[in-house]
Amino acid sequence: MVEIDIMPAPQSSNIQHGDIATGHNTTSSSPTSSRGINDTFLRRWTLLGTLETLGRIRPHDGCVLLLTKNLCVKHGALVQLSEASTLRYMGEHTIIPVPKVHCAFVHKDKTYILMDRIDGKTLIRGWRTRSAESKGKILAQLKKMVDQLRSLPPPSARISNVDGGPVYDCRFPGTSSAIGPFDTIHDFHRFLRNGVEAHPRNLPDVNRMVALQDRPWPMPVFTHGDLSSLNILARGDDIVGIIDWETSGWYPSYWEHSMAWNVNPRNVFWREEVSKFLDATPEEVEMEQIRLAYFGDV
Repeated sequence: MVEIDIMPAPQSSNIQHGDIATGHNTTSSSPTSSRGINDTFLRRWTLLGTLETLGRIRPHDGCVLLLTKNLCVKHGALVQLSEASTLRYMGEHTIIPVPKVHCAFVHKDKTYILMDRIDGKTLIRGWRTRSAESKGKILAQLKKMVDQLRSLPPPSARISNVDGGPVYDCRFPGTSSAIGPFDTIHDFHRFLRNGVEAHPRNLPDVNRMVALQDRPWPMPVFTHGDLSSLNILARGDDIVGIIDWETSGWYPSYWEHSMAWNVNPRNVFWREEVSKFLDATPEEVEMEQIRLAYFGDV
């Protein structure tokens, strides 16, 4: 992170990431916990026993164990139970293709999500060799899916996961990957900039970012949070699955663009495609570029 001379919030703030105090509490005082799905003793016993038996012989894809041709289980200490809630929410309120969840629960501080396995290949495989026509068809479908997400009515002005609890992303600044929920977008912005407020001693760029962040904002929109080529499955020219919803939640409208553009090294080529299915104003792009330069991982 770049070292800069930035004036902090008032002295009474004692600001730290993960323990924000900026003259008022920026996080909600009553976060909502995610609950299991079809969480019965029999299903727990069956799935945990299956993992014990097949976990060493069936193939893994990261934290996902490929149980059969049609089923997989995502499990681990970093897996979010809210992802199961999101998959169910998507299935009930959109026609976006997502895995169907059969059961989900937490056991000994690890989350287990049993779900359908989608037959498709991630877009990172072979994207560069696709024709312009093929790419155009896929990006047009992706844009329609984003439009579906943005048409979902937000339950409030809060930044939260689908259950009203903390949002998760390993790229968040600070010591915790789960933050919030935040009562307003402005509270979320204060967290991202570590409580810094406008001041004459700040660098001009930082004051510019604060001014942009402190503008009035529309209500949050539902956001996947990581629409990279690694999380989009296709067969031929058809998108058949959007996966890895652990970073999803209600966010400012620009957040989807920012997270899709800030990709890992394997996915840098995807930056050329982001603006073809996601919109962001020049001011939003400028605001995020400044934040990333001085405050971010993301």
